[in-house]
Amino acid sequence: MTLNQIKQAFQKHRIDKIKIGGFDVDGILRGKYVSQDKFFSAVESGLGFCDVIFGWDSSDTLYDQPAVTGWRTGYPDAIARIDLSTFCVLPWEPNTALFLLDFHRPDGKPLAVSPRHVLERVIERANGMGYTPRAAIEYEYWFFREDSHSARAKRFWDLTPMTPGMFGYSVLRASVHSDLAHAILDSMRTLGIEIEGHHTETGPGVYETAIRVDEALRAADKAALFKTTVKVLAQKRGLMATFMAKWNPRLPGSSGHIHQSLLNRQGRTNLFYGGANHAPEGMSPLMRQYLSGQLALMPEFAVMFLPTVNSYKRTAPGTQSWAPVNVTWGVDNRTTALRAILTGPKTTRIEHRLPGADANPYLALAASLASGLHGIQQRLKLPPPVANAYCAADAAPLPRSLQEASKLFAGSRAARDWFGGEFVDFYTMTRNWEVQQFERAVTDWELERYFESI
Repeated sequence: MTLNQIKQAFQKHRIDKIKIGGFDVDGILRGKYVSQDKFFSAVESGLGFCDVIFGWDSSDTLYDQPAVTGWRTGYPDAIARIDLSTFCVLPWEPNTALFLLDFHRPDGKPLAVSPRHVLERVIERANGMGYTPRAAIEYEYWFFREDSHSARAKRFWDLTPMTPGMFGYSVLRASVHSDLAHAILDSMRTLGIEIEGHHTETGPGVYETAIRVDEALRAADKAALFKTTVKVLAQKRGLMATFMAKWNPRLPGSSGHIHQSLLNRQGRTNLFYGGANHAPEGMSPLMRQYLSGQLALMPEFAVMFLPTVNSYKRTAPGTQSWAPVNVTWGVDNRTTALRAILTGPKTTRIEHRLPGADANPYLALAASLASGLHGIQQRLKLPPPVANAYCAADAAPLPRSLQEASKLFAGSRAARDWFGGEFVDFYTMTRNWEVQQFERAVTDWELERYFESI
């Protein structure tokens, strides 16, 4: 959008309040209100935004060995530039607009650790190879009859789900709570996020929502805004929503599956579709190479799909939990990490099933796309598909912990090639920090197991 178009949109929607914000390494939207004068000034020259958002964790605790900023630098301002194309009207705040930011260094170069830039970097290489990447992300998430105070008072234990029991694809439950469903659907449409499907999943208070496919960067923008919006809509109704990968050991985890394809440079032809000339699967040679790359780099890039200590509870082997447990692929197979969906010229695609709902969508999509492009560059050969990944004894394992995944990522030459050494070092530091915080914690499990008996 041009500046004149923005001004016209402000008049049309009677905009008198403006929010700007960007997503940090954990996928949290950090931002503020600005005046219209400040906004229009920033459109021309950018504005200062404290770089501490890349110097603290999801709890606002400062990293003790910061890779980007810290007390040694005085936590100065990064330069934030407003992406006018991200304009949307907030459905829960009258006359309020929202814009997303891109972060830059004082010399004008993009901030290498910004998740949105990491994805933009990979997309630029895809475009240079002659491809237009498309993606759609779907999420599973849970609602509870709690608020921020009650959940903390209970120490996030023994929370009351919005609905009891297991009732997947329930028309009854979705209809009883249609006010919430309609709020989600209507709000997303106002934000320019079209929803293709929305239904209850198997578990108390759990839903799944699929977002319509779009160009890769917009797909990640929409996914990140979707998560924030669901949390806002829930809390305004006396509920809480969580996108944790595994909040309860006895229930299925929460996924953030990525559907993806490559189109030609003009964005018209799906290059994954092979047709009858490529039997039996019907995949193009390009799609086979793309899948091969995703398999080859899945362990090294796993930390971008599984970013928290909790992520690895969802992918633990030994249970048939609807989540991947190893490096596998199959045709329309929901036991595998990669699901090839072969449904015709327009919709043939890959579903990457490893990311959890806790993944940063910019980083997960960047890792998914980069690994596939790596397979094309290296002309990798696709191994045979598996029928049941839970019984595939010979399949390569996934990292079993955040610590293991972080170590693989730090040593990955492919990661440094695709994402840059500065980001790899920064992201590794942040994930090692997560591990350290967990190692210092005393959990309820430890207290219950050891307090009296040991």
